[in-house]
Amino acid sequence: MKEATKPVAWVVGGSKGLGVMVAKGLAQDGYRIVINYRRSVEPAYKLANELEQIGVETLVVQGDVSLVEDVKRMSAEVLSRWGRIDALVCAAGPFTFKRTPLIEFSDATWREMVDGNLSGVFYLVRELLPTMRRQGHGRIITFGFPEVESSPAWPGYGPYAAAKAGLASLTRTMAAEEAPHGITVNMVVPGDIRDPYKEAPIAKARGQRDPRTPIGRSGTGEDIARVVRFLAHPDSDMITGAVIPITGGLTY
Repeated sequence: MKEATKPVAWVVGGSKGLGVMVAKGLAQDGYRIVINYRRSVEPAYKLANELEQIGVETLVVQGDVSLVEDVKRMSAEVLSRWGRIDALVCAAGPFTFKRTPLIEFSDATWREMVDGNLSGVFYLVRELLPTMRRQGHGRIITFGFPEVESSPAWPGYGPYAAAKAGLASLTRTMAAEEAPHGITVNMVVPGDIRDPYKEAPIAKARGQRDPRTPIGRSGTGEDIARVVRFLAHPDSDMITGAVIPITGGLTY
């Protein structure tokens, strides 16, 4: 593939967690990889080094996607470096692990959940969609939680759930608006994937019983990456506006 036409994938939050296997998988599919980090500088460069060792061109950028100024700066850096963006995978998103009644959340935590999980995606697509439109091609993939498309109650996690439910609607709105431009927008829904499986291959979870997941094993980063890679493929253009569960049957 000629360098000028070699596709570029930005895995937002790809330095740690589920984004790691996504970045590795897309690299195997021939993408140049953008990795951004907020504070995890060492994991970001460790991943970049791993990819570069196998001949993958990478770009590491620092910034917080919940801050519009950071998104503008990072997007400009990506487009200045490679002049294109073919896949945007929005794997980043803060989460509160302590179950908390809604009225006990602080203003700061509410803003962190909404800006990190919803506003950040808006900021990113506003910067990158014009380039995708000019290309006549693009793939945008967001991340949700089980049954998010039905706006379910999730007691104890209200701000996060509200932001992700909003993101599901935003995903489908973008899918409808961008379809004429050759751009697909879909959401993947991971199940209850915990360490050490977030950055693991499927083989590591085989034979390891997980009572939380009906299928019997934990999900892994590779499970998510397999679906993202499928959605990012040029021949997956008939799939847009979809919310795809990768949960092993788990519901909340």
